[in-house]
Amino acid sequence: MPKRLRGFALPGDPRASSASWPADRPSGAYNQGMENLDAGRVTRHRARAVAGRVPLARVVLLAALTLALSVAACHHLLPVDTKPLEGMSYDAIEQLKTLDITAPEVAEVAKAHLGGFSDHSCVEMFRIFRERHQAFNAGDAVAGLARVGISEDTILELARLKQLDFGAGELQAMRLAGLSEPILLEVARHRAAGKPVLAGASLAQLRNTGVHEATLLELARRSVPDSRAAAILAYRRHGASDAQILREFSGS
Repeated sequence: MPKRLRGFALPGDPRASSASWPADRPSGAYNQGMENLDAGRVTRHRARAVAGRVPLARVVLLAALTLALSVAACHHLLPVDTKPLEGMSYDAIEQLKTLDITAPEVAEVAKAHLGGFSDHSCVEMFRIFRERHQAFNAGDAVAGLARVGISEDTILELARLKQLDFGAGELQAMRLAGLSEPILLEVARHRAAGKPVLAGASLAQLRNTGVHEATLLELARRSVPDSRAAAILAYRRHGASDAQILREFSGS
C-alpha cells in the first residue's frame, strides 16, 4: 500500500474530507488576506516614492544654490572697466583696484580727477571712504571744490570730517567770497561736531565790511552762533574795531 504523504489524503480516503479547507474558517478570509497583502505592497511603494522625492528636492535646491553662488562669483571676478580713468597712472589705478573699486565708483573718481584732483589725492580720497565702508560718491563735490582753488589737503580734510556731501556748495561760495581755507575748515569742524558757528554768508558780509581775516577766524573758533551775525554787522557799521568786536562777542 502506497505511503501517504503527511498532510495529503488519497482519493477515497475517509479522511480526505478533513484535508479540505477548514469548515470553521470564513470563506472570504483568503480574499481578505490577499487584499491586506496588496494594501501593504501599495503602502510600501508609496513610502519608497516619497522617500525618493525628498533627496531629489534637496538635490534641486543644492543645484540652485550652487548656480547662484557661481553667478555671483563670476560677477565678482569680472574685471572693472577702468577706461574712464585714462590719464591716471598705472600705479594709482592698481591701488584703486586693490581697494575693490566698483564701476559706479570709477565714474566718480574720474569726475574728481578731471576736476583737477591728482592721482595720489584721488587714491587717498577713495581710501577715506572705503575705510568708512562707504561707497565713494563725491566726485562732483571734490571737482567743484578743486575748481574754486581749494587745496587738495583741505579737500581731503573735509572728506575726513564728512562735510563733502552737505557742505560742499557753501564751502565753494565761501572760497569764492575770499574767505581763507583755515576759516573754511573751522566752520566745517564746528558743523561736524554739531557746534554753533557763523554761516559762510555771514562771514562773507563781515569780510566785506573790512573785518580782518584773523578776527573772522577767531569768531568761528569761539562758536559765535549765526543768530548774532546781524548784531555784529550793526556794531561794525557803527564804527566798532576788530578788537571791540572780539571783546563784545565772546562766543556761545
